[in-house]
Amino acid sequence: MKDASIIKNAWFIAIIFFLFPGLVSHAYGFTRTQRHRFQQSIIDRRAQIHPRFRKRLRKETKYIIVHTSEGGLKSTLNVVLKGKSVRGRRISYGGHAHYVIARDGRTYRTLDRRYRADHAGRSMWRGQTDISNVSIGIELVGYHYMDITASQYRSVGTLIDILKRVYRLNDRDVLTHSQIAYGRPNRWFKRNHRGRKRCAKNFIRSKAGLGPGWAYDPDVRAGRLAPDPKLAAILYAKRVPRSEKIGTNIITAKNTAWTIAGEDYNSPTTLYKLPNGKIIPGDKIKNRIGWSRIPEKTVVLLNQAKIPVKTGPIKTITDGLSAWTLAGSAYNRKTTFYFFPNGTVKNGRQISDWDGLPTRTKMLVGYRNNGRISKATPPSSLAGGRYNHRATIYYFPNKVLLPGNIIKNFKKFPAGVQVYLPVKKS
Repeated sequence: MKDASIIKNAWFIAIIFFLFPGLVSHAYGFTRTQRHRFQQSIIDRRAQIHPRFRKRLRKETKYIIVHTSEGGLKSTLNVVLKGKSVRGRRISYGGHAHYVIARDGRTYRTLDRRYRADHAGRSMWRGQTDISNVSIGIELVGYHYMDITASQYRSVGTLIDILKRVYRLNDRDVLTHSQIAYGRPNRWFKRNHRGRKRCAKNFIRSKAGLGPGWAYDPDVRAGRLAPDPKLAAILYAKRVPRSEKIGTNIITAKNTAWTIAGEDYNSPTTLYKLPNGKIIPGDKIKNRIGWSRIPEKTVVLLNQAKIPVKTGPIKTITDGLSAWTLAGSAYNRKTTFYFFPNGTVKNGRQISDWDGLPTRTKMLVGYRNNGRISKATPPSSLAGGRYNHRATIYYFPNKVLLPGNIIKNFKKFPAGVQVYLPVKKS
């Protein structure tokens, strides 16, 4: 009878853990040592918040909200700490998250967790609005249409485990910004609706040590909001293909401006790079070409404070222009080359990630190294008749990149100049 009782209790515990996965995570989460080491590793940037940001104590904490920052680390920290600017005009004073987690897992504390962060915007969950008032905001550096790194999952998993213990929360209290954000009527929806943000739709809960979340949207089910069918299929379907979970930032017949950018589709900081290379800000699309006439293969770039200056094939990484912004998914291909300020040259296969590369690093996308100039191999032998073309790039020993069309004298080249030619498109 004693053995039968033990078996019965074991089954009871198993059923409880199955029905309430948050209990499993809480009981079998990260060790005390892991949590302590993680807390010791957090980089404190709270003192750098804009002095005009008004700190207000948060009265209660009901949720943890996970975001993707839609940018690189430097631009993310700048926005979170100093505020948002559009074409040089400041529209906020920071305080947009409590924590920022870089793609290598480094974690930054940007606002004391006691204070309210303005991170959720127009939001609703279970009928309650303005979720910033009752939540902690965590920004994962990167985009909603690319993979979150393993290092980020380890860090965010540990951080969430700590915060759940502090605020006595369970796994279902961990939500993404895409789940809670809602929008007002627009050209796609006739009433208030989900889908305002795509932020963190690519967040895979199990990789952060979390159990299953909500199986449905309570506000849509209650009729408070209209659903965004495509987003709902990603957030609440039992099985979602990776291609749907991650997605892409390229316009297709099914992947519209709304699907990619949400409410930011017509923002001046959302840029549309057309197949012909022309760049149009979101607030100019309607009048210049019309929303229904955006060509397929247009690339959508989010959170661009400035319109990139056309520089030809030679591109430069800055605080606002990352390797991803400049090259997209081609950042890690062997046909993408990086020319670092210290003189090191690497191709994309030698780059671990698109973020964290030094500013002033130059890039060539869609190129091949065709050799070095010497007495036996002059420019014309390496580049043929296109040796003086603007698309033919020369890299000099003094770390200067020059296109062929601005070089005046091809007879007096120093030894060791490298020649880069565009890869022929198949």
